[in-house]
Amino acid sequence: MRLRLFRAPRMAEALAQLRAELGEEAVILETRRVAGGVEVTAALDGPAEEPWLIPPDPPGPDCAPPGPPGPLVRHNLPPGLAARLAAGPLPEALAAALAFAPLPDATARPLLLVGPPGAGKTLTCAKLAARSVLAGGAPLVVTTDGARAGATEQMAAFTRVLGLTLTVAPQPAALAKALARRGAGPRQPALIDSAGCDPFDAAQAGALLALARSVDAEMLLVLPAGLDAGEAAETARAFQALGARHLLPTRLDAARRLGGVLAAAAAGLALTEAGLGQDPAGDLVPIDPAWLAARLLRAAKGDA
Repeated sequence: MRLRLFRAPRMAEALAQLRAELGEEAVILETRRVAGGVEVTAALDGPAEEPWLIPPDPPGPDCAPPGPPGPLVRHNLPPGLAARLAAGPLPEALAAALAFAPLPDATARPLLLVGPPGAGKTLTCAKLAARSVLAGGAPLVVTTDGARAGATEQMAAFTRVLGLTLTVAPQPAALAKALARRGAGPRQPALIDSAGCDPFDAAQAGALLALARSVDAEMLLVLPAGLDAGEAAETARAFQALGARHLLPTRLDAARRLGGVLAAAAAGLALTEAGLGQDPAGDLVPIDPAWLAARLLRAAKGDA
């Protein structure tokens, strides 16, 4: 068995190093706080070796000094990102600084909605299911959240209105069986709502990863707007280390400061769509640079 000891200022960075060096088969043995950051001990089957340290990366561009005040100062952006967005017309600067992409196709691979507790995953899953039904489809809807009080009942209330059956599969084996029974074959969309996950907790992160691997799911990170930019970026990096590649921010109808959304996207996730309200029948809109620029400038003027 090969052992590796990863050290970084933040857990998200240590997990990213772990995944890059050992791959998805590595097992986290221990995490602990140390002076200057965290240490993560992981193992991978293979010849025994001595543990070795990976030093933290040097400070990135987001540590650059802030530029002069501008219309985006209200959003509390990381200084480096603020400087990049001030370099030209906002839509073009956003397109250069961030990635934008359509939602992953839930017929190609099951779409697993992940994120911290209270991010809006269940409502977003209901919105995606409603969109599919209104387009004439009948998606397979699964929840893996069998422990939180009321979680299953909330999702079941949405699916009943849509005339869909809800499958509850809290364990990887049950989830794999549920996906194997897709009634319309491999082209039936599969939407999976997951329990809230703290990606910095090794047990929770490992459980989420096991669910995703059991059905080769595509992870979609659901993250609420209004978070502190540093917190949002660290959370995004942690979920990215677990396999997430796309970001769907929620509560953009209520948030007036979007620095957390932009910081999370700048961590390496592609912005897809935005949740704008509580209506399960809609309120998801695609995000592109022009739309985001208009939303940022409107909020900078004090408008919702």
